[in-house]
Amino acid sequence: MPDLASLAAFALIALGMVLTPGPNMIYLISRSISQGPTAGLISLGGVALGFVFYMLCAAFGITALVMAVPYAYDALRFAGALYLLYLAWQAVKPGGRSPFHVVRLPKDGPRKLFIMGLMTNLLNPKVAVLYLSLLPQFIRPEHGSILMQSVLLGSTQIAISLTVNAMIAVMAGSIASFLGKRPSWLAIQRWMMGTVLAGLAVRMATEARR
Repeated sequence: MPDLASLAAFALIALGMVLTPGPNMIYLISRSISQGPTAGLISLGGVALGFVFYMLCAAFGITALVMAVPYAYDALRFAGALYLLYLAWQAVKPGGRSPFHVVRLPKDGPRKLFIMGLMTNLLNPKVAVLYLSLLPQFIRPEHGSILMQSVLLGSTQIAISLTVNAMIAVMAGSIASFLGKRPSWLAIQRWMMGTVLAGLAVRMATEARR
């Protein structure tokens, strides 16, 4: 099983990524504000299924890759570090868009809400890179089954993402109103997330090869 330090570091990355605006957050917020918190939570159910799909694909794929390809961890480590730096830049770049600038959406039924949440997540490149490039950095073959470590780390990410996104979906209207009156809070959040992601990228890139 992953050691406590690796699990905590991965949880911090997962938290930083879920708080960095992306397709999932923008869709859920827009849906919640346009159609109400219940619609946002139903959409989040589809997002959750997408996470489970990626987690299982990555868990079995990473297990096979580690066994077959020397230095695979190094290639994934640098790819993951570069992507974290990209996310950090997206968070702090001038003119960065707030996810609370709502896109008005038509009212849809529960089935379509769920499917749209699922498709938004499956087509989200941030989620794919999280599982294929970042998750392997925190797996230690000497700590036991790679498959079980992958599932545990993936489950940790899903739990964090669903908790944060559920809170955002329920409070989207209030948060949007708050930020509309205090735009400086959004700038602070963006710079905090950018700093955390950049720091994690440097740590990942400079970590000694296993």
